Amino acid sequence: LAVALAAGGGAACARRSQDLHCGACRALVDELEWEIAQVDGGGTIQMGSFRINPDGSQSVPYARSEAHLTELLERVCEKMKEYGEKVDPSTHRKSYVRVISHDGTKMDLSGVKIDGDVASSLKFACESIAEEYEDELIEGGGHEADNVKDRLCSKRTDLCDHALHIPHDEL
Repeated sequence: LAVALAAGGGAACARRSQDLHCGACRALVDELEWEIAQVDGGGTIQMGSFRINPDGSQSVPYARSEAHLTELLERVCEKMKEYGEKVDPSTHRKSYVRVISHDGTKMDLSGVKIDGDVASSLKFACESIAEEYEDELIEGGGHEADNVKDRLCSKRTDLCDHALHIPHDEL
């Protein structure tokens, strides 16, 4: 019986860790996308590389440049303190939602746990992901695309494989 309980407890712990890392990845991508969208105008940055755009130029929009994305990755995990934890009552899976809106609109926080431990765990997971998957995040963030969260958090990093069937608004 003790072995069965230990195995079950390990699975619950692994699921919590999986939920945390998936949630941190999705929040990280959301924050990166929001920051990219805030950059004014169509400023570009010259690339000194072999990458050439379809029009023959060697520049990229500053908002999606490697330099800008690297800068964002250094500070984006600080935003995790603006997230809370929500537990699905039927599956007991945890997801992480913004508790402070970007634009100041009132948010429905019913069922959302807001505390320092949640924010600290999410920030730590975010920093680990940003460090471990920096190249993938920069490469993925360098292109405008649909379903960036799915591409980066499920297909490229495997952090959210369990979540592919969950509707996006619940993550």
